[in-house]
Amino acid sequence: MSRFIINQLGENRDEYFNAAIPPIFSNSNFLFSNVEDMRTAMNEINKPFYTRGTNPTTKILEKKIAALEKTESAIALSSGMAAISTAVLSQIKSKEHMICVKSPYSGTEKLFNEIIPKYGIELSYIDGKDPNNFTKKIRNNTKVIYLESPNSWTWDIQDLEEISKIAKKNKIVTIIDNSYASPINCNPASWGIDIVIHSLTKYIGGHANAMGGIICSSNDIINEIYESEFKLLGGVLSPFHSWLFINGLRTLKIRMDYISESTPKVVRFMEQNKNVKEVIYPHSEKFDQKELVKKYLKKPSGQFSIILNTESEKKIEDFCNKLCNKNNSFRMAASWGGHESLIFPELVRYNIESKYYSETDLLAKNYIRFYIGLEDTDEIIKDISEALDTI
Repeated sequence: MSRFIINQLGENRDEYFNAAIPPIFSNSNFLFSNVEDMRTAMNEINKPFYTRGTNPTTKILEKKIAALEKTESAIALSSGMAAISTAVLSQIKSKEHMICVKSPYSGTEKLFNEIIPKYGIELSYIDGKDPNNFTKKIRNNTKVIYLESPNSWTWDIQDLEEISKIAKKNKIVTIIDNSYASPINCNPASWGIDIVIHSLTKYIGGHANAMGGIICSSNDIINEIYESEFKLLGGVLSPFHSWLFINGLRTLKIRMDYISESTPKVVRFMEQNKNVKEVIYPHSEKFDQKELVKKYLKKPSGQFSIILNTESEKKIEDFCNKLCNKNNSFRMAASWGGHESLIFPELVRYNIESKYYSETDLLAKNYIRFYIGLEDTDEIIKDISEALDTI
């Protein structure tokens, strides 16, 4: 089924000269010759009228990802943060309350700490590992529960089915960032989650060449977002980037399969190295939520964190610099999900002037986030081994 979705769904090739790849509809306007046709286009979400609303190239992408996520519909936006902010603001208003798992993605955390309070929205962070913690924080005005499973850096898993039951009982909308797993490895809507978000920039694009986000949900929720927050906040995805994401989808399953075999091998190597104090990875034998991993994550993904067995800033920096020299597999970068293996050392967020990157909760300096790409696994392990020898 996924092969059909990735290669066929939404691609009505007879409409564009049977081209193997959908064209890029880069136009802003769509033209009409009579009043009735224009009125029809204005009324229907799937009819192209103006690219800030509907674009044919983007619509193909939306159909494919909605199907992969097993939701009725989807809206693509200009970034993962555009998707997160649009989805959240569509479900909550002033004087209402929302719950979020602790330690979400740093951009999400800053949105919730700095922007959301300006609208008079109340927020509670909780440890999401225990579903009872959600019940304890629910108020009469709680409208949204926001999840990341696994969450960023510490990779805590949430019990989606149990949380969904709690939310539905209390008429609360659940939203999840599912970027870590991709729609290949987890489908939260199947467990009752209302809104599923992805950073398209990550696995779905897969080539570090485009930025975007997507919201997947029911027809009713997507139509409401489309008519209000989506059009008015203006986070429109470029048709060119939509086209790149469609092409990225072609190899998504193949890439995820490779990463699911490669990453556990790298993790096992690092767990046995004396210079690594701890490896935090959902598919590690040492991970403390194995049952939830088995229930919700079909295969391993490519991200994990390590804690180096040193607190020396110089040794941490030397390790990172050695690992990322020009002859090695790794580089340092903010994002992940592409073909290239990457690290993000927590150390870089210390002693910087950028409010965006420094004014969120910091982990210890010896934390490093890893992403394993598509390089040869043995070469990746060799590069890591040589860098660890510097400690």
